[in-house]
Amino acid sequence: MDESPILVDKRVGYRVITLNRPQRLNSFTEDMHVALKKALDDTEADPACRALMITGAGRGFCAGQDLNDRLAKPGEKIVLGGTLEQYYNPLIRRLRALPIPVVAAVNGVAAGAGANLALACDIVVAAKSATFLQAFAKIGLVPDSGGTWFLPRLVGPARARGLALLADPLPAETAESWGLIWKSVPDEELIGSANELCERFASGPTYGLSLIKRALDASETNDLSTQLDLERDFQRSAGSSPDYAEGVNAFMEKRSPKFTGEKGS
Repeated sequence: MDESPILVDKRVGYRVITLNRPQRLNSFTEDMHVALKKALDDTEADPACRALMITGAGRGFCAGQDLNDRLAKPGEKIVLGGTLEQYYNPLIRRLRALPIPVVAAVNGVAAGAGANLALACDIVVAAKSATFLQAFAKIGLVPDSGGTWFLPRLVGPARARGLALLADPLPAETAESWGLIWKSVPDEELIGSANELCERFASGPTYGLSLIKRALDASETNDLSTQLDLERDFQRSAGSSPDYAEGVNAFMEKRSPKFTGEKGS
């Protein structure tokens, strides 16, 4: 078994990053954060990579922070804000800013920062046996890694408060019905479904998809007038891309488009 905390599988047009500490439900350590950052650096630097999947090894997706990695020595004080500032916050910002679609394939428990890591991805597909848990309240902490931002926007304020304050596990099928995730699928279909999404994105109009991501994120804080202006500007950029011309030509010629993902001018 490969003991690297992060595994990277390069596929045609996309990559699969696997959180690889199955004995600890893929909970985060400092080494794992460093390895994940490098994997994301390499992914973004590869022009042939047009989509990304993140999943977990073994029976869990990610159980959040490995508390054993935070055990204080006698006389030592753990500063949790520093950990967020150094590792978790840059990770969540990085995932949201990646110019390619990111698919989370949640294969088991996604707890604490692990749940919010999944929610930071563009599309979340979960095995029906998976659960989502905002575990922070159980140990006297506050949801972090974007939890207090994602939850009310995805499921509304009442359900967000219930999930955060009660810290009860939410089954994948309920998460789907609430709008927390895109879809729940039978366990045996999870990776196949996630691969299909990544293959679809890998042959899609990558530049246009990146603009969609940016526009949706901007809509969270823009008023309507500002958002309309942004849509105008983004549409101008998308319309100058080779993929737009290819898409129109393919439509007129009644064939499947062959997108390259190149940027517009």
